[in-house]
Amino acid sequence: MKKNSILLFLLCSAMGAAAQNWPEVRPEARPGSRWWWLGSAVDKDNLNYNLKEYGKAGLGSLEVTPIYGVKGNESHNIRFLSPEWMEMFRYTQEVGKMNGIDIDMNTGTGWPFGGPEVSLSQAAAKAIFECYEVKGGESVKLEIDIRDTKEEKQRDVAYLDCLMAYGADGKVVNLTRKVKDGYLQWDAPTGDWKLVALFVGRTFQKVKRAAPGGEGYVMDHFSPVAVKSYFEKFDKAFKTNKVNFPRTFFNDSYEVYGADWTPAFLKEFAARRGYRLENHFPEFISQERTELTRRLVSDYRETLGELLVENFTTAWTKWAHGHGSTTRNQAHGSPANLIDTYASADIPECEGFGLTDFHIRRLRRDSLTRPNFSDISMLKYASSAAHIAGKPYTSSETFTWLTEHFRTSLSQCKPDMDLMFVSGVNHAFFHGTPYSPKEAAWPGWLFYATINMSPTNTIWRDAPAFFEYITRCQSFLQLGKPDNDFLVYLPVYDMWNDIPGRFVGFDIHKMDQYAPKFIKTIQTIMAGGYDVDYISDSFIKSTSCQDGMLKTRGGACYKALIVPAVKLIPVSTLKKLVALARQGATVVFVEHYPEDVPGYASLKQNREQLFALLEQLPGEKSFRGTQAFNFGKGRIIVGSDYHETLERTGVPAEELKTRWGVQFIRRTHTEGHHYFISDLQANDVEGWVTLNVPEKHIMCFDPMTGKRGIAKTREVEGKTQVYMQLKSGESIILQTFTRSLQGEPEWKYRKEMDYSLSLDHGWKLRFVESYPAIEGEFKIDTPSSWTEVAHPAAKINRGTALYSLELDLPELSADDWVLDLGDVRESARVRINGQEAGIAWAALFRLSIGQLLKSGKNLIEVEVTNLPANSIAEMDRQGKQWRIFEDINMAKLNYEKGTYGHWETLPSGLNGIVRLIPVKYLF
Repeated sequence: MKKNSILLFLLCSAMGAAAQNWPEVRPEARPGSRWWWLGSAVDKDNLNYNLKEYGKAGLGSLEVTPIYGVKGNESHNIRFLSPEWMEMFRYTQEVGKMNGIDIDMNTGTGWPFGGPEVSLSQAAAKAIFECYEVKGGESVKLEIDIRDTKEEKQRDVAYLDCLMAYGADGKVVNLTRKVKDGYLQWDAPTGDWKLVALFVGRTFQKVKRAAPGGEGYVMDHFSPVAVKSYFEKFDKAFKTNKVNFPRTFFNDSYEVYGADWTPAFLKEFAARRGYRLENHFPEFISQERTELTRRLVSDYRETLGELLVENFTTAWTKWAHGHGSTTRNQAHGSPANLIDTYASADIPECEGFGLTDFHIRRLRRDSLTRPNFSDISMLKYASSAAHIAGKPYTSSETFTWLTEHFRTSLSQCKPDMDLMFVSGVNHAFFHGTPYSPKEAAWPGWLFYATINMSPTNTIWRDAPAFFEYITRCQSFLQLGKPDNDFLVYLPVYDMWNDIPGRFVGFDIHKMDQYAPKFIKTIQTIMAGGYDVDYISDSFIKSTSCQDGMLKTRGGACYKALIVPAVKLIPVSTLKKLVALARQGATVVFVEHYPEDVPGYASLKQNREQLFALLEQLPGEKSFRGTQAFNFGKGRIIVGSDYHETLERTGVPAEELKTRWGVQFIRRTHTEGHHYFISDLQANDVEGWVTLNVPEKHIMCFDPMTGKRGIAKTREVEGKTQVYMQLKSGESIILQTFTRSLQGEPEWKYRKEMDYSLSLDHGWKLRFVESYPAIEGEFKIDTPSSWTEVAHPAAKINRGTALYSLELDLPELSADDWVLDLGDVRESARVRINGQEAGIAWAALFRLSIGQLLKSGKNLIEVEVTNLPANSIAEMDRQGKQWRIFEDINMAKLNYEKGTYGHWETLPSGLNGIVRLIPVKYLF
């Protein structure tokens, strides 16, 4: 080898073994936010101001969603997609790029998609059924119209799509062509006849929270003609105004109310299901849930779902790709299989709705909250679709209605952010950030649903520390590929079969009713120390088996596929599962084998095929205990209990969950694995933890501080154990490697001494920022809420107060010192002897400050920022009109009306004992 080649080789080797640092940060790793444009009343000066503030704080993405305007500001509103609007959007893209922010946009205003261009003929449709009784044996002349007075507005809109007659002998006659000018002329054969007329009406739903220029009917999402026509206005606006298309187009949760039909539905149904639904209208619309009714409704629901995926989300994504854009979609609320719907967009997006109580120590609890409807079983629909389809990002609408307005702290945000992360989210968006002009009086322009993640909120002062935490986490969570243990078959046919009524939308507020058994299944499996992704029938069809592993269409690999206690399964799905097992895969059936096929199409033939397949499967059809059977090159495992059944797969459970109770997600990278771990419980974690990965070298990364180091490890019975320390509410990232990490810094393991210094006297307080202004210094002595100081504005103040203490320390003998701030309301910047020590914004509100302390005199300064709740409550008590917004103005928690004047004063600042704790290093 030549000398130059040797030098090049050594240089490359050194670069390959260079410091194992945090992953490179791209804009997608930074948090994003839904950016509400109220009335689209934006101007260039304020766009420039807002974008600079957002970029400086650390946002990486903004999604423009225009909504209703501000009262009295109508003259400044800009019509959606007008030349002026397009110029503002072009300028936003330009200034966003200068500030490191990618610009996305909603494919509409408010939600759902619709607007002035949507005619009634292309608006969301509904089915209206009318029934008639006719005696046969004579000529019949019968008016066929919409009788229900509740549907009076349909008379000029709805049209007859189909009229069917059903005889007592089972004969079915299509009478549609015999209706002229609203009257049926028919020579009815002898006997009693039941007539069912289907009218196609419209829902008349208008776009919710529409912006100027976006008002109008909601489009028919099931119609390819209506969908294509809707996108034409965007084609024209961007082409005419020569503006670049956005990075990503967004669609909010499916909230198309009452839309249960489309004009071409009967034709599509016959083509897809192989029989005519109109031949069974009496059973289809029956209030009695007979087996036939269930099967017909199931086929109807499946067809409606297919139309939505094919004609809307897939078509929308294809349209966006044609313009160099991608799509980000919230599938929840839609009537389709959520896995397939999420997967048909580029970035599936889940939604958090409410606050989760994890019982984390010192985490402030507020009486004005609502429980989180999105537990981990709901959040995983989006990430599952992303994983099995090979989509790199899973997004989230984050912190919707976390608490009441003006009462949400950064510390309350962190646990639910971590819940998103362990669910598979790696591209989070806040809900949301209202554009607000710099000159607008406080509290600025607001959106009716919390949270307000913007410069008008006091929490913005310390939000950059939170944003940096999210960025560090997502830089790892976007790295590599998912590494969940099992695929779990989504029993959508059982749901479609069992849920009452005709139309069903899988919205987050009802999933506990629609899928209670499935939710319990997922919770049980995950509590057992495993992680899962859901899989649909269509994705099972494209899944292969390679070296005993299941590999999905998107390239994700899994150790086994679990079929929960499913009653109904298509023949094609079970056939593919049997084939995968024969090829070497492990397929697990729990409680019992599937019992029947779904739907009504080719029922006899499908049943015969299913039963023939079931005869090939080993063991009894209902299980007692657990058995594993060799099946071809693979295995079929059957069991009545999840714990025993999953043990038989040979996949070890992660004791991170089973022994320590922490939440985690695991991914692969080119040299090993990495875990994001969060201690979302009251208990601390300290001890040796076995990881279910083969690599022996591990780095620890602290996303709160950016610190990193080689973890302490050992090998026990052939498995790698890592020493881990986590306090309640804390999180950590572990990255494993096959190669040595020699040369990297060591991770510091710490032991707090049994004694501490209570810093409970000698404190002073003055306000750094205060509204209304409070001047002067207060000798408060003990660290206590500033609402108790002797000043008339103290109880109604919003802003930041500086708590300071001069401390005389003897010679320092500890390896480090922890400043424990106790009860912080709500976040604190700390300086020690004039040097920045960090921001305490999350429970347990502790910072390491040993490197900044010195023997002798020390100055501790703590700048604490409160919430704006006390200030806004006073404004309401004084009757000040800050609610200046059109449409909904402003909804309280649970969408109630009223003011905040009755709120009690919330504590602000430091609220108890502050301690200085000496620390020794363990290793």
